[in-house]
Amino acid sequence: MRTNSLAFRLFLSATTWTVVILLATGISLSSLYHDAVERSFDRRLGVYLRTLVAAVAAPEDGSDHGSLSLGEPLFDLPLSGWYWQVFRLNAPKPETRVSRSLWDGTLPHLVERGVPATTDGTRRAYVDGPEDQRLRLVERTVDLGDEGRYLVSVAGDPQEIEEELHAFNQTLAITFVILAAVLLLITMFQVRFGLAPLKRISESLAAIRAGRSERLEGQFPVEIEPLARETNALIEANRQVVERARTHVGNLAHALKTPLSVIVNEAAAHPDRSFAGKMREQADIMRDQVTRHLERARIAARLTVVGVVTEVAPVVTALARMMEKLHHDRGIVIDVDTPEPVRFLGERQDLEEMVGNLVDNACKWAASRVSIRVEAETQADKKRAPAIRLIIDDDGPGLSAAEREQVAQRGRRLDETKPGSGLGLSIVLELASLYGGGLNLSTAPIGGLRAELVLPGAG
Repeated sequence: MRTNSLAFRLFLSATTWTVVILLATGISLSSLYHDAVERSFDRRLGVYLRTLVAAVAAPEDGSDHGSLSLGEPLFDLPLSGWYWQVFRLNAPKPETRVSRSLWDGTLPHLVERGVPATTDGTRRAYVDGPEDQRLRLVERTVDLGDEGRYLVSVAGDPQEIEEELHAFNQTLAITFVILAAVLLLITMFQVRFGLAPLKRISESLAAIRAGRSERLEGQFPVEIEPLARETNALIEANRQVVERARTHVGNLAHALKTPLSVIVNEAAAHPDRSFAGKMREQADIMRDQVTRHLERARIAARLTVVGVVTEVAPVVTALARMMEKLHHDRGIVIDVDTPEPVRFLGERQDLEEMVGNLVDNACKWAASRVSIRVEAETQADKKRAPAIRLIIDDDGPGLSAAEREQVAQRGRRLDETKPGSGLGLSIVLELASLYGGGLNLSTAPIGGLRAELVLPGAG
């Protein structure tokens, strides 16, 4: 998943919001659980406080409130973290009774610290006890009339709260991590499922460009269906434009070639005129240039057509049979090696023109043998379009390196005794370059010239 992809943006957005929501929910649940545990702890302290208040109000032995006992051994263990304290407010001198666990210490008074009381008169707060212990303290003022007013306090170690909260948070964290992982997997599935139609469109467009299809086919979601419909309309419009361009190019070629032919014929009919030779020379140049540029325009128009593919084997085989017939009097044998299937990403007419020129040139110079081999280039990089190679060898005299450079020039002929205009190889070069390919000339293993034509292939 690339960082600049739509899938990554959707996944990142969903992940961010998932993490934010889970964090907020976890903090809220932890806070609510802390409050619940704290209330439960306060209720436990409240039970001890009410028991202590009852013991102060009605001592068992009728003496001065007797030895108070809450029935909890922790109140008897020194510095256990559980303490009680009874302080008489209206005594001539301070009277304080404490649990054995408090030893010789005392508990602070919440009323003096300004802690507000609840509706039942109870005050609750965290305080520092003996040995700097952190305590949860509940306190209540009891008025016994003639017997006096008392400040009754009970304190407990809040570590239980912290331990329960820690265990809860740990369980909550594990649960939320698992939940987050599941949600992210679901999000990833949803992103891939939701964007699957776009991938189908991309594959369909690749198939159209490779020539395996002519339009986007299949059912698409209602959100993407307009895109597919407009894409098909654009492809069809492109084809119509190209067809009109071809028609115009043909009309232009006819309109230009006809006057040029008339000029040439007139010059030939009056060879005695002083300007006849010059007129014929210039007319030939004009005709050559018109042909060249019209051919470029024709090819460029065809190259804009999406999805045009040509099978290579039938074209090469047919050309080989035709050239053997043309050069039958010289006994030229043409060997063809064309693996199936190999497809050219272009029009059949252009392939015939390129291969035909090369094979015809090879047959003109060959002593007795010409070989044609077609190879499909291995597609190592999937991002690159595949390529095909057409290798034409002959057993003729071949060309030197300097001659190979000259022969590609337009109209350049090394041997005037051979028929032709000298435009064949240059036309092949021009056609191949327009398709993004090329032509390489070298020495053939059988002694003559090797022409290696590289063209775009169809997947």
